Amino acid sequence: MSTKQDNILEIKNLHTNFYTEQGVVKAANGLNYGIKAGEFVALVGESACGKSMSAMAIMGLIPSPPGRIEEGEILFRGEDLLKASEDRMRVVRGNEISIVFQEPMTSLNPALTIGKQISESLILHKDMSKKEALAESARLLKLVGIPDAEQRLRDYPSQFSGGMRQRIMIAMAISCYPSVLIADEPTTALDVTVQAQVLDILNKLRSEYNTAILVITHNLGIVARYADSVNVMYAGRIVESAPTDAIFAEPLHPYTAGLLTSVPRLDRDSADDLRSIPGQPPNLANLPQGCPFEPRCEFAMERCRQEQPAFEAVSENHYRACFCDVETIKKKRRENK
Repeated sequence: MSTKQDNILEIKNLHTNFYTEQGVVKAANGLNYGIKAGEFVALVGESACGKSMSAMAIMGLIPSPPGRIEEGEILFRGEDLLKASEDRMRVVRGNEISIVFQEPMTSLNPALTIGKQISESLILHKDMSKKEALAESARLLKLVGIPDAEQRLRDYPSQFSGGMRQRIMIAMAISCYPSVLIADEPTTALDVTVQAQVLDILNKLRSEYNTAILVITHNLGIVARYADSVNVMYAGRIVESAPTDAIFAEPLHPYTAGLLTSVPRLDRDSADDLRSIPGQPPNLANLPQGCPFEPRCEFAMERCRQEQPAFEAVSENHYRACFCDVETIKKKRRENK
């Protein structure tokens, strides 16, 4: 985990609730993590654990109602964005912090040309003329690998494939060369070749412009190849955070270990059953009193049912929220290999 002084973006004790007929959904329940300039960080976890909602909170896009940020801080270069005016957030969004949304077809306006949609932020944030903005838009399309860029500026989203639309979303997100780029499941529904191309583009942006990249994903292959560090999220909280090599070599939270052992491996007999995490993720509108992973945890003890484990360092740059003895988890991990 980055130190506070290093972080360009830091989320501190974030609590985000959604008030529904079924109850209060705690999408972020004391969320903490940070990212340094030029760092590639992965935020991983099962669906509906609050990953995307944390990104929406950073961008100031939590729908209200029913959502509301109850407490916490989102510090960008030391400035708390939760206290920023809407005018200030319009400057931040798309200019200093950008996001690539999960579904490009629902994020792109079907009634506007691609050229219009990319050039809009350049005109707004970079004070370009329409001609300058369109020329820059064409350059960005070439950068993300779209051929005949000048001609394709006149096309509409429906005239592009899913992979091409995702590249267009990336072109829009990087148009102002933001300091932080959030990519929410950027490779969903893309074939493996296109996935690699999209992620290589993001990694190149990080290398050339020192952009901090936050990728929200459940694809551990992406994490292993690209991420510098990993934040593992469960039920609205980070339960483990460490450099990528440490997470894959020696996960120290039962949930992280379960995620890794559920991934198919080529070095195992094909007849072996895949190991899965038993049970279901908790209902965020009805979280248990103690550790939310306790009902699914093979190491659970009475204390886990009564108390929330603190998020603490277990070694340099390796943090977790768990009561179980580290050596016990290590031993079980070795048996499962």
